Amino acid sequence: MFELKRIRPEAIPGALARAERYRLLNEPEQAESICLDVLAIEAENQTALVMLLLSLTDQFGGDRRDCVAEATAVLPRLHGDYERAYYEAIVWERRATARLDRGGVGVAQAVFPWLQKAMWHYGRAEAMRPAGNDDAILRWNTCARLCVWHKLEPEPERGFEPALED
Repeated sequence: MFELKRIRPEAIPGALARAERYRLLNEPEQAESICLDVLAIEAENQTALVMLLLSLTDQFGGDRRDCVAEATAVLPRLHGDYERAYYEAIVWERRATARLDRGGVGVAQAVFPWLQKAMWHYGRAEAMRPAGNDDAILRWNTCARLCVWHKLEPEPERGFEPALED
């Protein structure tokens, strides 16, 4: 329908700074669009890939159903094992917090396993974190506190209960 215009390679640093500002202004769609423009020029730009993933996770609570799949599809494009583990944990954590924000029946049972997965990936990231980088620990602690604050726990196992006969 529309042929998108391409930005110049020398405009990439300014575009990425603008995308970060749009994220801070809670305009993730604008940030996502800018990241896609950058990636059209530099497909492996790690800063743009991370910002794209984060802008997609910023939209988890909205109407777009494809954001989780799109964010997950960015993960293999990240170059480092630490980055892949850390940002996979971010996807699970933000999916959980978006669901918590919506509330409703069964939210605790839906969210607890997602936070467990986030914590597992943060644990993997912690084991290979760069010197001086405790981001994975800080995020793991946040997930643990969310479980405590919201009284989240695993769904109790139900044993087999035969149907009553009339």
